[in-house]
Amino acid sequence: MKIQRIRAIAKKEFLHVFRDWRSLGMGIAIPMVMLFLFGYALTLDVDRVPLVVWDQSNTPASRELLSGFTGSRYFALQRHATSYREIEHAIDNRSALIALIIPHDFARVIEAGRTAPVQAILDGSDPNTATIALGYAEAVTGGYSRSVALEQIGRMGMTPPRTMIDVRPRVWFNADMTSRDYIFPGLIAIIMMVIAALLTSLTVAREWETGTMEQLIATPLTGPELIIGKLAPYFAIGILDLVLCVIVGQLCFNIPLRGSLLLLFAMSLIFLVGALGLGILISIVAKSQLVASQVALVVTMLPAFLLSGFIFPIANMPLPIQWVTYIITARYFVAILRGIYLKDVGLDILAGEAGFLAGFSVVVLTLAIRKFRKRIE
Repeated sequence: MKIQRIRAIAKKEFLHVFRDWRSLGMGIAIPMVMLFLFGYALTLDVDRVPLVVWDQSNTPASRELLSGFTGSRYFALQRHATSYREIEHAIDNRSALIALIIPHDFARVIEAGRTAPVQAILDGSDPNTATIALGYAEAVTGGYSRSVALEQIGRMGMTPPRTMIDVRPRVWFNADMTSRDYIFPGLIAIIMMVIAALLTSLTVAREWETGTMEQLIATPLTGPELIIGKLAPYFAIGILDLVLCVIVGQLCFNIPLRGSLLLLFAMSLIFLVGALGLGILISIVAKSQLVASQVALVVTMLPAFLLSGFIFPIANMPLPIQWVTYIITARYFVAILRGIYLKDVGLDILAGEAGFLAGFSVVVLTLAIRKFRKRIE
């Protein structure tokens, strides 16, 4: 390989990128749009669950129970209902996700030391959110029950029973359990995978469509020189995207970066080579920009979103699907980014994932070079 030839091809590709605003926009603007769009819109947190209450008791005891809901950041009281029809209407038009119905004899039953039934109606059309909201409601009512029990035991002059198990929870790595801190590192992996493969999927196919490939074949240019030269500009764009993602994460979303920035970039470079190589392999095989771009989207975006563990836990997937995820490179990069961002782990922990990314990059580039060599022969 001769550096001069690689440099000439890279210069030609750079000029094309800067002259074609669509390529430049696809490489820089779209990743930033995706980053802000998903960063702000995509959240798994369930806060301020809309609540409607029918307090038939309307006593200090029932109001104390309600204060546990209204004083929590997890519930937002929307209105007081006076009938089941109003509750049904509120849930139907989604102005309430949960309805709490306190019976008229609530205070009397509590005062008598018996168990008072309180009905909670949830909108099960969104089962995940409903399950989380039900957990919040059970926590509030459980706290209220304990306080009432302790108060009654105190009035009877008895000593409250000792708790046999004292659970002291402590959450590591994401103390507030904020979903954005968990999602953002994975979002970087998805963006880099999709954009890198999509950009390079057009490079060789464009040469075939514009008729300039025959001119390149007539030159002494070799397959590795052409592929490396064509990858160079998009490699630079990928690095720029990564830098922008890290900066936006720190300045706009306040995502903690606890690990090594150097290791983050090193792992990203390995992943980027594989993603770019996959795109150019698609471009060599497809020989059409439209077909190549569609294939690149299908083989990168869907697996990266659905099977990388970005949103859906891989452990919850059926076993055959879990086996399929082992060939999805985004799975390993998502794990690496989360390990560096949230856990401050090093290469000793991430060596397996890094090894797979390196192996994938070598295999994809080798396939691309061999496939292109056959074409120019």
